[in-house]
Amino acid sequence: MGGTSVIDYIPHHEPFQYYASTANPMHKPPTSVAMIGHTDQANHQYDIADFWAAADAGNLPSVSYLKAPAYSDGHAGYSDPLDEQTWLVGTVNHLETLPTWKSTAVVITWDDSDGWYDHVLAPLITESQTSLDALTGAGQCGSMLSQVPVNSAGKPEQGKCGLGPRLPFLVISPWAKSDYVDNILIDQSSVVKFIEYNWNLPALANGAADAAAGSILPMFDFGSYNPPLYLNPSTGEPVSASWAAAHLSD
Repeated sequence: MGGTSVIDYIPHHEPFQYYASTANPMHKPPTSVAMIGHTDQANHQYDIADFWAAADAGNLPSVSYLKAPAYSDGHAGYSDPLDEQTWLVGTVNHLETLPTWKSTAVVITWDDSDGWYDHVLAPLITESQTSLDALTGAGQCGSMLSQVPVNSAGKPEQGKCGLGPRLPFLVISPWAKSDYVDNILIDQSSVVKFIEYNWNLPALANGAADAAAGSILPMFDFGSYNPPLYLNPSTGEPVSASWAAAHLSD
């Protein structure tokens, strides 16, 4: 990338490695394609090649989080927008060719650090009275204790000043509304809120953001099915289904 070799795996970009229920520190592969999505030595942590092995075998888990290899994740300094586009478009094209596409929704969002996306500070919907929160400067995230999230014991959960920088947020699905821009205030935890809604799961506790997050449901119209739209990963221009199938990317 720019004449410099880039390591594709970045440990601190892999949040699930930090929890015992999903950690796979030795990067053990799944014992079989059939076990992807189930608990085995991989512990729900897979290489992207394993994701496609499961997808092509009709064995996708109900929910998957994909993180692009470093050189194509769009992060300044070691990636660029064209490699990011190539990975994103190739991924969506591949998913659209599968029988499971009719029940798939792809949510695309970005890193919430750096603040390069926008020059406007997002609203401070939650406050924090600790110098550890430096979104607007140390100790400058409001003074109302009632605006601080609380945990399950009703105690303040400091350090959750927000929202942060405004980010792009895209939903791609045969059930997504066409030519639609949603004006509801959402954040990254709105993805978790949608998962909870779709599988009838309770919200997280201890002041987690999902309980109060905006819903992405208005982005869908489950009464109108849209056919797949395939793009050229290099140019972003529409292509035929046969072209896309012949140029699948893993």
